[in-house]
Amino acid sequence: MATTTVSDFIVERLYEWGVRRIFGYPGDGINGMFGALQRAEGKIEFVQARHEEMAAFMASAHAKFTGELGVCIATSGPGATHLLTGLYDARLDHMPVLAIAGQQARAAIGAHYQQELDLVSMYKDVAGAYVQQPSVPAQVRHVVDRAVRIALSRRTVTAMVLPNDLQELEYEPPARKHGTAHSGVGYAAPEVVPRETDLKRAAEVLNAGHRVAILVGAGAMHATDEVIAVAERLQAGVAKALLGKAAVPDDIPWVTGSIGLLGTKPTDEMMSACDTLLMVGSGFPYSEFLPKEGEARAVQIDIDAGMLSLRYPMEVSLVGDSAATLRALLPLLEQKNSTSWRNRIVHAGERWQRVLEERAQAPATGRKVNPQRVVTELSPRLPEGAIVTSDSGSCANWYARDLKIRRGMMCSLSGGLASMGAAVPYAIAAKFAYSNRPVIALVGDGAMQMNNMAELVTVAKYWRQWDSPHWICCVFNNEDLNQVTWEQRVMQGNPKFEASQDIPDVPYHRFAELVGLTGIYVDNAERLGEAWDQALAASRPVVIEVKTDPEVPPLPPHVTIEQARHFARALMEGDPGEGGVISNTARQVMASVLPGKKP
Repeated sequence: MATTTVSDFIVERLYEWGVRRIFGYPGDGINGMFGALQRAEGKIEFVQARHEEMAAFMASAHAKFTGELGVCIATSGPGATHLLTGLYDARLDHMPVLAIAGQQARAAIGAHYQQELDLVSMYKDVAGAYVQQPSVPAQVRHVVDRAVRIALSRRTVTAMVLPNDLQELEYEPPARKHGTAHSGVGYAAPEVVPRETDLKRAAEVLNAGHRVAILVGAGAMHATDEVIAVAERLQAGVAKALLGKAAVPDDIPWVTGSIGLLGTKPTDEMMSACDTLLMVGSGFPYSEFLPKEGEARAVQIDIDAGMLSLRYPMEVSLVGDSAATLRALLPLLEQKNSTSWRNRIVHAGERWQRVLEERAQAPATGRKVNPQRVVTELSPRLPEGAIVTSDSGSCANWYARDLKIRRGMMCSLSGGLASMGAAVPYAIAAKFAYSNRPVIALVGDGAMQMNNMAELVTVAKYWRQWDSPHWICCVFNNEDLNQVTWEQRVMQGNPKFEASQDIPDVPYHRFAELVGLTGIYVDNAERLGEAWDQALAASRPVVIEVKTDPEVPPLPPHVTIEQARHFARALMEGDPGEGGVISNTARQVMASVLPGKKP
């Protein structure tokens, strides 16, 4: 009978916990685990990324799109350090992810050995809820069980650091004696509902309101029907934080869209005019886009008490599951009969859509494409059940405002961390989780050059095993780190700093063709629709490269006088894009702060 190693036990234990996929990259510090994965003969699928950071992003995205534990694995030293960014993405967005990292042999630890790092200390922040380095085989069982259970129950990151010699030892179960632990497998999430007295207090606040606004986040993703029912009862409008974009469909007239710098004008107007705010499952960080303190009564629902009354002082804070709490709250809410507030929200949304359409149709400079139109052409073409990912940067503006999500679709991005480079690994993880569904990634050229081009090789490696080939990466090629360029202009009043902002022009569609994918190039806005149709019907994954205009402004929902002054100063100081900026931007920026002007 073959010996069961510690690594064999870990793989089998993870399988018992329901793990069916691990993302990572091999190395000699973690070879014992890879040998066990091989011996397990496919019980757990291993997905080989090009870089450990991308593997951690994939694990984070797997957790976001499935609700399951995401798992990533890397070798000792640099492999373990590379995981950090993706793990912080999971931690800041409250996703259950387990990191498994190799370590040098136990006898070498403390000897300044090659690739020896104090990984427990290094992971103590990102995986502070639970990070352990077992030293004997009998310890491994409870380390695995606790790491998984804590990650799932607290929706956070945990980590196991495995010395390479321990991985190869024969597994020994804990003895039945003092000083041992005998853990088990299994976790069932509870349904948490506030007490009746607290629900009644919340209902009193909401019933008294005349102009109710609802803000939903990622915590409301499984509460779509409940949010709609409460909004109808209260005649409220619903705004969405970016991570909650798919929580409520955009084809409902009183859904105002995103909030914040990447948000919509109807959302901004609703938050400014409401007298009552209901926040559901959202940690939206920018308080300046919420009602002014003291001008609205507020109720918040969140499963995490640490997120309550943090962005706005809440009159009633409810700890509970979003869907269950809203279901319990609904019978206590009175049907509001006045439609004036709701009509005001709907009319604002209609006006805003006309503005978005006009902006998207505005011509770009030279042989370039208005980047907003890239997404407005995609949005009505989205197939049923599509999954869309976005990177950070200016492309996230168009994703936030112009992409209309329908019921049954999914979408996400790096929220709390707002990291560049997440869109393509997110889209790869989404395709592995739902290989029969179309997946589209919206990516800036900065993120592609930083680390996403390499992951196209991952797509080329695996796409033939997916149930459908429909995987698309759309690259906004503007040769500019565009979001920061606009922040320099509008936030600091500085002209574009070409040394930091200009990036090389790379033929992304040709790189896609070199690795066996389909490449499409667009530098004419009239060809966008045709390009999307071609990509969505393609028989293999596609990279659409669109030559976009960097001087089309990702305008916030309102432009302050100070921001307009900063922008004017940047132009006066000699912005290198001044000609295009003036023709495409100044009119819109100034119209946002001068009464009686139309953008």
